[in-house]
Amino acid sequence: MLENPPPLIIHRGFRRPDKALIEAFRGAQTSHLADAMDGRGALDYRIKPLDPANASFVGPALTAFAYPADIVAMFGALSEAQPGDVIVLANDAYTRTAVLGDIAAGMMKNKGIAAFVTDGLARDKAGIVATGLPVFCQGIQPNSPAMNGPGVVGAAVTLGDVHVSPGDVIVGDADGVVVVPAARLRQVLDRLAQVRSAEARTIAQVQQGSTMAAGAQRFIESSVIIEG
Repeated sequence: MLENPPPLIIHRGFRRPDKALIEAFRGAQTSHLADAMDGRGALDYRIKPLDPANASFVGPALTAFAYPADIVAMFGALSEAQPGDVIVLANDAYTRTAVLGDIAAGMMKNKGIAAFVTDGLARDKAGIVATGLPVFCQGIQPNSPAMNGPGVVGAAVTLGDVHVSPGDVIVGDADGVVVVPAARLRQVLDRLAQVRSAEARTIAQVQQGSTMAAGAQRFIESSVIIEG
């Protein structure tokens, strides 16, 4: 670097989607959403809920980037967050220290944050679960971070191999987290309805005794058979 970056940079002015549009995604199954986006959109499988019994959430992304072993950006995001936001904190998937503990999780819950998602780690699992805040991370690490910076809030980030922009809709359940780009919300909702309809038909067929998916059957029927 030519010089050290500022301890904290905050980008303001991004637009959150209409609340009714966000609510249309509530309760959506993450696998159905991935199907509605051509099989993509889910964060890396290691980013999982600390409490699978409290994993369902939806909200607009408030993005942040925290340098490894630092939490200035986490608190910067907390200061900027509005009720219903999902704080999405990229941490370079750092695994030597935690990036969230039970005290900060309690503050987020008090402010009305919908969920906290990071590619880093958390600590104080029992305390975080007790707050009732859905938290998704790669695991638990008792080591504590520092508060020196640098960090960035409100800019696009990449975590769990997925690009996330402020205002994207984030949906979570016990299986993981899916990112729905803000520019595709209505399209994905339309496709989600089609996925749900097709899923319901297939489940009904299985319940009636089906042993093969129709799409797979077509490949099997057209396969080259080699005897012997």
